[in-house]
Amino acid sequence: MIFTVAIDGPAAAGKGTISRAVADRFGFPHLDTGLLYRAVAVKGGDPVEAAQHLTPEDLCRDDLRSLEAGQAASRVAAVPEVRAALVAFQRRFARSEGGAVLDGRDIGTVICPEAEVKLYVTASPEVRAHRRWLELGGDAARVLAEVRERDARDMGRADAPLRPAADAVLIDTSDLGIDEAVAAAVAIVAARLSGT
Repeated sequence: MIFTVAIDGPAAAGKGTISRAVADRFGFPHLDTGLLYRAVAVKGGDPVEAAQHLTPEDLCRDDLRSLEAGQAASRVAAVPEVRAALVAFQRRFARSEGGAVLDGRDIGTVICPEAEVKLYVTASPEVRAHRRWLELGGDAARVLAEVRERDARDMGRADAPLRPAADAVLIDTSDLGIDEAVAAAVAIVAARLSGT
């Protein structure tokens, strides 16, 4: 069975948590596509060359979840040649037998426009910044500024800007707990799997 769940949204909206929970619930492999870009950024050197030679081991580094890696990932993701080098990998993963869940910023719009389920997980910038601050600490006002800067960069880039697919189901987690957000996503996927 080929069944792709594409989950997009801005930083700290909850898409990673929801994606992992959906993958666990349905037994699908999961790919956090942001890790690809973070790994390219953290490798250093020429980002295009790094993207072309990315290995599975590169996705297991301990420093990929840092705020610095996230900011750097957003910058290298704006390089069209980097994106092109990583697209084929993501598409193979998405359309492999047994189903797949991918989360990122352009899964439903660019990587897998044919995905059986498309979700767009979002929350207000203030809520997302507070979540990021709880996770990483630092100056709260600076974290909010960085969230807004990243949104502007991700939504404003010429190549594959962050936006919901026309047929994506919106899940706003601003006022939802984790369990509620996961339950909403699971219900959508279960309905599509059953054909309803």
